[in-house]
Amino acid sequence: MILELDCGNSFIKWRVLPRQGGAQVVAGGVVGSDEELLVALASRFPGELFMCRLVSVRSEDETRLLVDALKNRFGIDCRVAASAQSLAGVSNGYDEYRRLGLDRWLAVVGAYSLERRACLILDLGTAITSDFIDSAGSHLGGFICPGMPLMRNQLRTHTRRIRYDDAVAEQAQHSLVPGRSTAEAVERGCLLMLRGFVDTQLELARQQCGDDVTVFLTGGDAVLAAQWVPAARVVPDLVFIGLAIACPLAGE
Repeated sequence: MILELDCGNSFIKWRVLPRQGGAQVVAGGVVGSDEELLVALASRFPGELFMCRLVSVRSEDETRLLVDALKNRFGIDCRVAASAQSLAGVSNGYDEYRRLGLDRWLAVVGAYSLERRACLILDLGTAITSDFIDSAGSHLGGFICPGMPLMRNQLRTHTRRIRYDDAVAEQAQHSLVPGRSTAEAVERGCLLMLRGFVDTQLELARQQCGDDVTVFLTGGDAVLAAQWVPAARVVPDLVFIGLAIACPLAGE
């Protein structure tokens, strides 16, 4: 089995593929720590993991600790994705190419590999990132702003009278009429800010890349945005698609 990891600052997203490669996902999940990952894998794939590839936005030391732990526990080597000025027909658009987050870079590479045309990639997670690619594969840059979780948590943390749980938050998102409770006002206000950002990115994409642009949505709130961009492609594992390109394994 092939283990793939997307190591963020707070969570690790993982999935396991058959050794012979292909798009079939055997299992996957999200964990909050290295130890949680090791326990989850040991309980489900004892002795079955063959190789690992990963992308990490953590420090080099933190990434090395995880790589060593996987080696010690399962006897597998890890291929770690690295920054590049160009990959698979895509050129990195940052002035200092190593400063572009590896997760964003791999999402850009993955998106372009699927379409080979101008693309807008919106990753809607804890933070929201947007990236623009023209039809020739040139990354034109992008934007970063707070996502729904950050906006909500900032209001909860810094405003004493804003207190409600996640179930109330989810219920409040079912409409965009003016809120008649604090939860409705906050959740719908954040949704409208998210929608405004998405609409602005669509307009900028047309200005930067022309009208023939494919929109990719990924991240935890991609489904929310999909209702506003019905023609968009929702691809939850876009980073993993780029990871496979950056770190090909023997036999694939």
